[in-house]
Amino acid sequence: MTAPVTLALTAGEPAGIGPELCLQLAAEVRQPGIVVVAARELLEARATQLGIEVILESWQPGDVATREPGHLSVYHVDGLASTEPGRLNAGNSQYVLETLRIAAQGCLDGVFDGMVTAPVHKGVINDAGIVFSGHTEFLQELCGVERVVMMLATEDLRVALVTTHLPLKNVAAAITPERLVQVIRILNADLQTFFGIEQPRILVAGLNPHAGESGHLGREELEVIEPTLDKLRAEGMTLTGPLPADTLFTPHWLDNADAALAMYHDQGLPVLKFQGFGRAVNITLGLPIVRTSVDHGTALDLAGTGTADAGSLHAAIKVGEQMAIHRKLAKES
Repeated sequence: MTAPVTLALTAGEPAGIGPELCLQLAAEVRQPGIVVVAARELLEARATQLGIEVILESWQPGDVATREPGHLSVYHVDGLASTEPGRLNAGNSQYVLETLRIAAQGCLDGVFDGMVTAPVHKGVINDAGIVFSGHTEFLQELCGVERVVMMLATEDLRVALVTTHLPLKNVAAAITPERLVQVIRILNADLQTFFGIEQPRILVAGLNPHAGESGHLGREELEVIEPTLDKLRAEGMTLTGPLPADTLFTPHWLDNADAALAMYHDQGLPVLKFQGFGRAVNITLGLPIVRTSVDHGTALDLAGTGTADAGSLHAAIKVGEQMAIHRKLAKES
């Protein structure tokens, strides 16, 4: 029997809804153990403002995370500047990045079994003079890996991306055999390791309308995607495609698949978010650690109102726990 797992939970942008989403967890019995990585004074102030009764227990590596209702384990992080719900302060940017560094390093060191992230505000971090593209790229650099893959998931659908935050005019040039091979190998391997799927069934979307219409609407499918899929099938992978995206995302195909691979951000994610926004989870594949996140932003307009919905955070914790358990089982086998 695998031991219970412990997840680090970063509270995200101090002016956003992340801190209060973390505080909402205190009302429950938690399994797995959760350690909130944040400034203690931030959580105290937000709890007071919202009338949330919670006991914040100081936590250090080696301690056992509390699972008791009304209590939260907190790994205190220094460096918080003045903060107010809904009002961004660039002076908090280094503090936010430090929470991510502590959580990720704790995962690398085996202190945590995985990390879950509340939303950060990319714009204010860049306003502070720090080049920051997002959690995914930050963790990729910190963990020292060449390629990571973004995958969003609901209970019924997993969608991974070949390219992420690129202007549409640059996408076709970025769909190279090398990138496709890296992305599909990561997706296939991590579905095995983190989700316990022995032989993943992956649907692959084409780039062009009608998957190129036999070359009449673009040749990327014929010259890049199909030959790459054939190469990977020869390695034993179960890959279907390239399929037209407007038919791939139908029950006929999805009912017999473990994941779909979209060529670009807005090819796959609108479908997933329509199907499950507020219950979806953002997962980073290709890392040596477990990382999941909520599917929404900082919601500055809701911060401090007590109306933020923790549904996506609950889903991210549940998926993070499952991934951590499967990873432990894979190591033990």
